[in-house]
Amino acid sequence: MKPTHKLPNLINQPLRVMAMLFVIAASSQSALATGDDGTTFKRVSTQYIAALGDPGATSGDGAESWGIWRVDPGPRGVKIKNYDKLQAAGGVAPANWKFDSTDWWLEENGLIMEAPEFPLSPGKYLVTGGREARAVLTIHPSDESGNSRWELSHEANLYDVTHLGCRSARYTPAGGTTACSPANTPTSVFRVTPGEAMPAVEGCNKLDYTVLIVFGVAVDS
Repeated sequence: MKPTHKLPNLINQPLRVMAMLFVIAASSQSALATGDDGTTFKRVSTQYIAALGDPGATSGDGAESWGIWRVDPGPRGVKIKNYDKLQAAGGVAPANWKFDSTDWWLEENGLIMEAPEFPLSPGKYLVTGGREARAVLTIHPSDESGNSRWELSHEANLYDVTHLGCRSARYTPAGGTTACSPANTPTSVFRVTPGEAMPAVEGCNKLDYTVLIVFGVAVDS
């Protein structure tokens, strides 16, 4: 799930978030960027948000269902052809994450991967799709009903900051069946074409998640 475009170097050049110019300040620990609302951001090792929403939306509800991979799950994944070995190991992958047969994930190359961390914490994130657009993603705290709102800065929409090459889908048993298994995945579709949906798997419900690249987070005040 590595980004196909080099991410901006926050230390050596200014960072543009659509029409907004961040001013870069050096520190002994990390490069910092300050947005026009006074929010200070720090650079982080590349992370990935799993998001659900209308690609054309600039804001919306439902961020409580979004997750985040703190490290790239691709290199930590298990090939479908090695699913029997994963089972034999008690569901523990070589990268030491645990496979859940009732709730599992695939990426665009046909690798079974670990689930992201849920939920995505409220806060502000610098995000990109590895193309031209970059924006500030704000995740608001959940309200009384459990709903969390999200919004992107400067009229960027979800598609603008989606990394099209990264595909991810979540599979759960359909209709109470226990036959939802990676072994049923049609492997001829991999690698999934950028922007295309992940494959349906017999016996499974599927949710296709949009992937956003995170390269900075707001510093707590």
